[in-house]
Order: sequence, then structure tokens, then C-alpha cells
Amino acid sequence: MKSTEHTATHTGTAAQSAKRGFDLITPQWRQSAKEIQKFGTVIRDLPIGLDEGARREVCDRLNLLLADTASMRDLYKKSHWQVGGPTFYQLHLLFDKHFGEQAELVDLLAERVQILGGVSVAMAHDVAELTRLERPPKGREEVPVQISRLLEAHALIINDTRELARRASALDDDGTNDLLVSNVLRTNEMQVWFLSEHLVEMPLVHAVSESSSSRKAG
Repeated sequence: MKSTEHTATHTGTAAQSAKRGFDLITPQWRQSAKEIQKFGTVIRDLPIGLDEGARREVCDRLNLLLADTASMRDLYKKSHWQVGGPTFYQLHLLFDKHFGEQAELVDLLAERVQILGGVSVAMAHDVAELTRLERPPKGREEVPVQISRLLEAHALIINDTRELARRASALDDDGTNDLLVSNVLRTNEMQVWFLSEHLVEMPLVHAVSESSSSRKAG
């Protein structure tokens, strides 16, 4: 009986498909339609205990942070490709490691926007419009300038993350607060530590003794 019903259903589906002018095996890839949700809006009602206004405010702020983080990710990849000099090997690997960690943050931030019922910024040209990071030149820069540029970007993101984490907490959005503190803030702080040590004038062979320092000062 079930087999007969299945056959009848399949036959009916095939007949409907044939009537509409396509079969069941050819990809229907020439399709288009209006977008189902506008950027900057949030779903009106979600069963997550946060009202529409709170979710919209957090999503707007998260999208700015997402754009900055996506730009930071790409800045690391640019630095990874274009770095040069005696520390090339170490920095080439470090920049790529940080790129991967920033890529993970991009995904987490975008998913948080969607969880809150918003629309995450996604395409490069839209990210470029939203980001607050300074645009780097197309060409190569010296290593100290590369690192300084990355540290300035980190500073902006870290300050904004702290502010948004406090605001999310005030709105009872504990999920966003946890994401920002546990993932975004801690990752960026760790990366700042690794980067900033490359700008310290540290002796590599001869230690600078206290007496020699005093003589130089005198």
C-alpha cells in the first residue's frame, strides 16, 4: 500500500514538474527574487528573551565591529603576503596565524547578528563602506609600519568591543557580552601582545649593563 502511494506521489510530482517545464534532475540555477530581509532590520519576534529594539541596537553595533574585524582579517593577509626582511619567516607565519584567528571571529560575529534576527554584513564592498579602519596603501610597507598599522586597528577594535560588551550587558544580552569578552576581546589582546614585542628595541647579543647605560646617559 505504501509503495503504491509513494509511486503515485512521485508520478504526480513528475507530472507537475513536466507541466512547469522542468524535470527532476536538471539544476534550476537561473533563479532570482527579491531579498527576504532588508539590511539593518531585525526579525520582529524571536523566542530568545530580547525585545526588538535591543536586538536592533546590538545588531547595528555588531555589524560595525564585524566590518572592522573583516578588514583586520584582510589586513593580516596583506601583511602575510607582503612582509619582508630579516624577520620574514617569523612574521610571515605569525601574520597568517592571526589571519586565521580573525577569520574565526568574523564567522562568530556574523552568526551572532543572524541569531539576534538581523542581517550580517557580508560582501567586500559593503564591508569597505562600514569599516572604521584606515585603508592601507596597495603597495608594500616597512615591517615597523605594517605592525604599527595592525596595532592601531587592534586598538580601535578593542575599545569598541569593551564598549559594546558593556552595552550588551546593560540590555541583558548575555550571549553577545560573552562572545565579545571571551572571544573577540581576548583574541585581540593576545594578538597585540605578540605584535608589540616585535617593536621593542631589545639587544640580541650584548646586554646593556646598568653602568654602560649610565655612561651613555652622562
